[in-house]
Amino acid sequence: MKLFKGNAVRTLARGAAATGLTFALAVPATAAVAVAPAAAIPPGLSCDTGKHAIDDYTGYALCRNNGSATQTFWVHLVCGWSPDVDGEHVTLRPGESGQSTAHCAGLGSGIGEIHVRP
Repeated sequence: MKLFKGNAVRTLARGAAATGLTFALAVPATAAVAVAPAAAIPPGLSCDTGKHAIDDYTGYALCRNNGSATQTFWVHLVCGWSPDVDGEHVTLRPGESGQSTAHCAGLGSGIGEIHVRP
């Protein structure tokens, strides 16, 4: 069995390091920590969205139905490395308020975006 010579191994290691560095420089440093602004809120609802005060993996949408018809909504979390998740569906009659919450898996990078879905 023939072993690699030192120069060949160093060349392979340099190539892998250069490829990794190129990929790392292509991803903005703020990508992993920034929470993108929420998407458009469905008409007739006024909502506040955010992360739980002591748990960066739990997000919520607190909404009020300002319209004249019953509305259903839920929170949708984009969870980075983990699968995206949806919160419970909440139905509000005109004038009512309610909250939908969801939790990203702890294996990922936390919440990347929070959306309110109709």
